[in-house]
Amino acid sequence: MKNQQQQPANSVMGNYSPLNENPGEDFDGPIFASVITPDDNDFASISALQAQMADGTLTSADLVTRALARVAALNEQGPALKAVIEINAAALTLAQTLDTERAAGTVRGQLHGIPVLIKDNIDTGDGMQTSAGSLALVGQAASTDAYIVERLRAAGAVILGKANTSEWMGFRDMAVPEGWSGRGGQTLSARGKGMPVSGSSVGSAVGVSAGLATVAVGTETSGSLIKPAYLSQVVGMRPTHGLLGQSGIVPLSKSLDTPGPMARNVTDAAILLDAMFGTGAWSEPPTGVPTEQTDFAGGLDAAALNGARLGYRSDSPLPSSVVTALENAGATLVPVELVFPPMFADLFSVVKHEFKRDLAEYLASRPGIEVKSLADVIAFNTANPLPEEYKQGLLEYAQAQELEEADYVAAVGRLVSQSRALIDDALATHNVIALLDQPMGALPAYGANAGYPGLMVPVPGDSAVPVGLYLGGAQWSDQLLLSLGLGFERSLSE
Repeated sequence: MKNQQQQPANSVMGNYSPLNENPGEDFDGPIFASVITPDDNDFASISALQAQMADGTLTSADLVTRALARVAALNEQGPALKAVIEINAAALTLAQTLDTERAAGTVRGQLHGIPVLIKDNIDTGDGMQTSAGSLALVGQAASTDAYIVERLRAAGAVILGKANTSEWMGFRDMAVPEGWSGRGGQTLSARGKGMPVSGSSVGSAVGVSAGLATVAVGTETSGSLIKPAYLSQVVGMRPTHGLLGQSGIVPLSKSLDTPGPMARNVTDAAILLDAMFGTGAWSEPPTGVPTEQTDFAGGLDAAALNGARLGYRSDSPLPSSVVTALENAGATLVPVELVFPPMFADLFSVVKHEFKRDLAEYLASRPGIEVKSLADVIAFNTANPLPEEYKQGLLEYAQAQELEEADYVAAVGRLVSQSRALIDDALATHNVIALLDQPMGALPAYGANAGYPGLMVPVPGDSAVPVGLYLGGAQWSDQLLLSLGLGFERSLSE
């Protein structure tokens, strides 16, 4: 395992391949015009799609049919992206039902009729598997939707299918490449041959990048959503921990886990966040949760950067294109020296402890699945070896760890409190409203440890090396970060 300051936390849960700066002239992703004739709506925004559906020139059935065609052409055939692990057999029927509703004058919201991919660690009560990429969980499907999926359906989203994930959210073995699962195979980048993928929400990121769905849902523990968004050059958001419900999600670490939106622009990410948000996620709302603010898309302020003071890591200069866009939008950039406390030992102990404990609780909710504990999963893998012959060292480490409750509570306390102090003190000392970093830097990992929100916004370009900006803020600053991200996005296009 590598020190957290050198490589963000979720890197303990897998490796990503080195960057190939010569992707090959025969690779034309993410559009893939050589494989499937492009359509104007393949990469259209939610608002553009809704406008066409409103005037009758497009239907949800059209969108789903087209999405299924792209999946058929690109997921197993052509570049064989393996971003989608399973298609929802009812997707087209759902779309047709939503079209009927629209024709009758009912539009549930901005996601009405929009295809959405769901990461394969999130339950859908529609017959699709929820496996976290592991063959050990294949069997009787979950009988009910995860809370966030309930919300998506209520908002009119069409659940298109499940996105591949690094097996066990990247927690099988350190030698397993990120983006690989025993059930789904190796997800590949849509940006170029040999381009790296990273983080367990890789299928969700690649699916959006390749135009397989308009938006997707990922989950974050510590970098598992932000990193794949960066490498796939899509928007990815880690909401404040507790903002979105965790029920019906295969856990890695409940102290850190959160679902989050992935999209091709900030507004679409905000729309998806709105749809997943709901006060029914809590028996009691967490202290400070914005229960009165449920319209993140409606609350976007594209002028939020004008006059904003933003702190950036003095030891990690931002790309010139990022600096120019921020300053052109009226932001003042303030150098901030951050001294990252050593957190890796606590992080690893907490994840191992919570994974073993919380996985057993989740499996108890899945009748028809033979495995009922982490020990059962390890035994299944031993009895059913895969051709890749990957080991399961991280699973075995978690099973072997016997952490006293007092030591566990202390480790969680240090992990959260020290990470929060790092961010809160920097914001207050330098009088800045958000902190900036490279998306693969250390700050995103510490933001995840703190349970604070983070947003990754890509910088479009033809460079083989992706460029993006990570914006991190205080607890419940989700709306602010989205507005800052929108302002940055707009400034890039001017």
